[in-house]
Amino acid sequence: MNVQEAYSDWSATYDSDRNLTRDLDELVTRMTLESLRCESILEIGCGTGKNTALLARIGKKVHALDFSEGMIARAKAKFSFDNVTFEVADITLPWPCKDRSFDLIACNLVLEHVRDLSFIFAEAARVMIESGQFYISELHPFRQYEGVQAHFKRDDETIEIPAFVHHISDFLDAATRQNLSLVELKEWWHEGDEGKPPRLISLLFTK
Repeated sequence: MNVQEAYSDWSATYDSDRNLTRDLDELVTRMTLESLRCESILEIGCGTGKNTALLARIGKKVHALDFSEGMIARAKAKFSFDNVTFEVADITLPWPCKDRSFDLIACNLVLEHVRDLSFIFAEAARVMIESGQFYISELHPFRQYEGVQAHFKRDDETIEIPAFVHHISDFLDAATRQNLSLVELKEWWHEGDEGKPPRLISLLFTK
C-alpha cells in the first residue's frame, strides 16, 4: 500500500485512533504558533484538519493542501471556516500557489513520507514572502533510527506507511540551500515517553 492509499484508508479512523504522536504534534504546534497573527498561511499535509482550526484562528486566509482525498473529505466535514480553502494536491509536485504569497507555511508529520526534502524547501522558499516563516513538526529521527514509523491498524493487521529517514542535518542543509535561516529547533517528548528518545522535532525557519 503506497502512502496516498494508506492515508485515504486511515482517514476513516485517524481522529479516533489512539495516537500519542498526533496528540503531541497538535499540542506542540499550538504552543509554537498560537501567538502569531498572519495574513496568509499555507498548510501542507493538512490531513483531517488537526491543526487547521488553529491556523484559521491565527491567519486571515489559510490554504490547506493534502494529497489524500479521504483526509480532505474528513477535514471539510469537520470544519466550515470562511477563511480556509482545502485542496487536493501532491506536495512532491509543483505547489498550486503563487510566488511570494504566504507569510507562514506549516508542515506537520508529512516529511517522513517524502524522499526529496530539497524540492519541498525550494517550493517553500518560492511561495514565502520575504521574512516569512516555515514551521515543521516531524517524527524525530532518533525514533526513526529505532524503526518507528507511522502506522495504523485494520482489524488484526498493522499497516506501516512507507517512510524515509531524514537526519537533522538534512533539514538544515535543505534550508541553507534556499537561504532560509533557522530560528528555533526543539525536541519534544510525550508525558509517557520517560527514558525514551524525543518523539518529535520542530523547526522554524525564516526567509
